[in-house]
Order: sequence, then C-alpha cells, then structure tokens
Amino acid sequence: MEKKNKMASEKMSKLILSMSLPAMFSMLIMALYNVVDSIFVSNYSNSVVSGNESLLSVNIAYPMQMILIAVAVGTGVGVNSLIARRLGARNQEDADSAATHGFFLAFINWAVFVVIGILVTNAFVSLYTDHKQVYNNSTAYIYIVLIFSLGANISCVLEKTMQSTGNMMIPMVSQLTGAVVNIILDPIFIYVFDLGVVGAAIATVIGQHISALLCLYFMFFKKQLVKIDLKGFKFKKDIIKNIYVVALPAMVMQAIGSFMVMSLNYIISIADASRIEREAATNVFGIYFKLQSFVFMPVFGLNQGSTPIMGFNYGAGNRDRLYSAVKWSMLFAVIIMTAGFATFQLIPEALLGMFSPNEEMLIIGSSALKTISLCFIPAAAGITLTGLFQAVGKGLRSLVMSVLRQLGIIIPVAYLLSRISLTDMWYAFPVAEFFALMIAILFFTNLVKGDFKRLVPIEER
Repeated sequence: MEKKNKMASEKMSKLILSMSLPAMFSMLIMALYNVVDSIFVSNYSNSVVSGNESLLSVNIAYPMQMILIAVAVGTGVGVNSLIARRLGARNQEDADSAATHGFFLAFINWAVFVVIGILVTNAFVSLYTDHKQVYNNSTAYIYIVLIFSLGANISCVLEKTMQSTGNMMIPMVSQLTGAVVNIILDPIFIYVFDLGVVGAAIATVIGQHISALLCLYFMFFKKQLVKIDLKGFKFKKDIIKNIYVVALPAMVMQAIGSFMVMSLNYIISIADASRIEREAATNVFGIYFKLQSFVFMPVFGLNQGSTPIMGFNYGAGNRDRLYSAVKWSMLFAVIIMTAGFATFQLIPEALLGMFSPNEEMLIIGSSALKTISLCFIPAAAGITLTGLFQAVGKGLRSLVMSVLRQLGIIIPVAYLLSRISLTDMWYAFPVAEFFALMIAILFFTNLVKGDFKRLVPIEER
C-alpha cells in the first residue's frame, strides 16, 4: 500500500516531480530520437534515391505510424485512468481486471494493424506519390512498422499500467532503452547494411520490442501494485466500457495530429506563393514539428506523472489534493513552455541550422518559429486540463478540445490566413490554442460546480 499512501499524503510538488521526471526524461529521449532519426534518413542516398527522397518516404509514412501510436497510447491512457480511479476507491479487484483487459487489448490492436498494413498501405501511399522509389520505400516502411507492431502495442499499455500505480521508473527505463537501441541501430541498418529507409523501420520495431520485453519482465516477474491474471480470463463489458470512455477520445486526440499535418501541408501546397516559397514553408513546418517535441514532450511527460495522482485523489474523494495536483502541474507546465517560448524567440536561426536550411527556409522559418511559439504558454494550461479530464473519466472533454485545436479551429483559420500570405498563416497556431483554452476553462468550471463539489473523502462515506 506504500504507493497508494504516497499519492494520498506526500507533499504535492515533490510527488508530482518524483513521478513526472522519469517520464519527462524518457520523453526528451524520444524527442531526440525523432530528430536524430530524420537526420540519419535525410543523409542517406545511393544510385537510385537521394537523401531528400529518403526523407520524403518516411514523411509520407509518418501519419500511419502516428495512428498506430495513437491507438496504442490511447488504449494505455484508458487503462491507466481506470486503474488509478479503482485504486483510489480501494477496489483492487477491478484495478487488476483493468490491467488484464489492457494486456489482451494490446494483442487485439496489433491484429487490427496487421490487417490495416496488408490491406491499406499501397492505396494510402499512392495518394501522395507516383515516384517509384519513394513509393517502394514508403510502403516497405509502413509494412514493417504496422505488421511488426506487437512490441509498440504491448509496451504502451504496460507502461501506462505501471504508471497508474505511481511506478514511473520502470516505464522510463523501458522507453529509454528502446529509444537508445533505436538510435544505435539506425546508422547500422541505414548505412552499414545499406538498407536506407527499410533499415530505419527495422531499427524502430526492434527498439519497440526491446521495450516490450522489459515491461513484460517487470510486470510478470516483479511485484507490482496491480497484477495481470491470465487464468480463466473473460472480457467484461463494464471494464471495456470504462476503459474506452477515456481511451477512444485519447486515441482520436493523438491521431488528429496526423490529419492536421496532412491538412496544413495541403494548404501550403495551394497557397498563392512561388514554388520555392511553398517548398520552403513545407520544410519549415516539418522542422517545427520535430523541434516542438522538445518543448511539448516534457509537458506530456509531466501529464503522465500527474494524471494518476489526479485520478487517485478523485477516486478517493480528496478534493483539496486534486486541486493541488492541478495547480502544481499547471505551474510546472507553464515553466517548461516559457523556456521553450524564449528559445524559439531568441535563437530561431540556430534551431533551423541543425537541418542545413537554404536561405529561403531561414527567412520563412525564423518568422514562423517566432509566431508559432506564441501558442506555447496557453498550451501549457490546456494540456494540464486535458490530463485532468482524462484522469477523472471525462475523456470526451479532452477530445472536444483537441479536435477544435488541431482541426476545427486551426485548419479553417490557417486556410483563411494563407489567402493573405504564408507568413500570416502561422498565426493559426496561437489563435487555435487560445480558443481551445477558453473552452477548457469552461469545462473545468463546470466540473468545479458539479462533480468536484460533490466529492466526499472515503472516510466520510
């Protein structure tokens, strides 16, 4: 019961940092991998494919990979939220059942993506290119990443399962090990074995399976606050429902990022600008998407640590500690985002310089990074409230925020502003983030006046 008492009584600022720092660190490693992986691929060329074409192949495949991760992480978030709430309510049986359901759901998700990989890949890639070598590399990358996605699905669910109990160290070790293995294997498979994009895909799935093996070892052979019981398992409708009421919105929230990327790339491609300007803007947007992960990933890691604390204290009926968790999480998120904002404002040229930009990219990119980063600080509050809604089982509210921020607001605003100029288009990011935050505040106020007002500590029930 040590972990449960810790989430119920330890000083909140210390508790959040102790539970979040491992996840934040592993998220930074993942962000580093994303950048390094792109650099490796972009520098690979042979007699039939250039570095730019290699990078294009991975970029075309990226939305499918994002959807895979969205489903895996979303399922884990649903399991995490249910376990934390059941532990907070001192219902060990349901907490264990949620963990077991999550484990079996990981295998079902894998089977679904095997089918998607086989049936959808060719048609998907053909929408974006008719270049034979790019087409071949993109389809090969997607086949490998989806068909061999068991490791990704298992690791995501088991990491979230352990995080729900306050165990942040093992998930960090798992993520870190997989990322480091990936980074080490990338140049070996890409350059030494001369496999290019295919080598990058192989390195990716090997890293994911190493993470999964570590999670399986700790989950089944080391003592945890919840256990997975495989004997006589049967799916229960109420458990499935409680998992997916949070998981489905979380999946959509993760997946809509891929649709946002595709939509904005299309808006750029039809903008009233020269071909050189459009290509530079597309490259700048791609670079931004990599760089922003160094700012947003630590905040998402902070959410990983604070969400089970919020869920536990909500389940326990401890309103004061629930509010304290929200307050400290938001403060830490604002500090991180402020640092990111300052970096993007002060040294945008240095950030772009890591990707060997041409003069047009530097001109467009410097202004773009400064403009887009205006969204960072309001995003800190929005992300914190999103985590709160997930923690207390209100995943639909998180979904509404994310859909509006990444599709419903940003896409039409970006289109309208692009009719003025590509420079003005970047203001769609802070505009969307501001309005999403306003909606989040309304949702939070509703909870304060409703569900949170009725909270009663378990000792008084």
